[in-house]
Amino acid sequence: MTTSKILISACLLGHAVRYDGKGKPLVHPAIDRWRAEGRLVTICPELAGGMSVPRPPAEIENGMTGADVLAGRARVVEITGGDVTEAFVAGARHALEFAQMHGCTHALLIDGSPSCGSGFIYDGSFDGQKHAGNGVTAALLLEAGIVVRSDKQVDELDALLGRS
Repeated sequence: MTTSKILISACLLGHAVRYDGKGKPLVHPAIDRWRAEGRLVTICPELAGGMSVPRPPAEIENGMTGADVLAGRARVVEITGGDVTEAFVAGARHALEFAQMHGCTHALLIDGSPSCGSGFIYDGSFDGQKHAGNGVTAALLLEAGIVVRSDKQVDELDALLGRS
């Protein structure tokens, strides 16, 4: 039996790659088990797209989504006004290539991020308001047929993968 690989946001494993220079480690028995089984493939799409740590917070403009960014209908902008759309799209493409190269069929991504948000993302107002939608990387992975779940859906992902 082939064991499915899981692409995981690097920040969820404690890597200090978030915009604020911190990680956001997710503690869960399934993650420990997947790590021990060699199933986790780690990436930070924003770093893969050429961004630095720390960096200004960024959001997808005007309540749009990652799919809108990929279609050219929206931009990813920093709180300072800088347009970082190209870096986010490049990072998403790198993440997809990396996932495919490693045989990832599933992804566990941090919610809220304009890259990895996989359920809810910030609305572009920089006032803490979220709305339903996916970030750029989550949207591209979904387009490619990779099953994407958020850090709040570990149990669901574990059930999808089975406890083999």
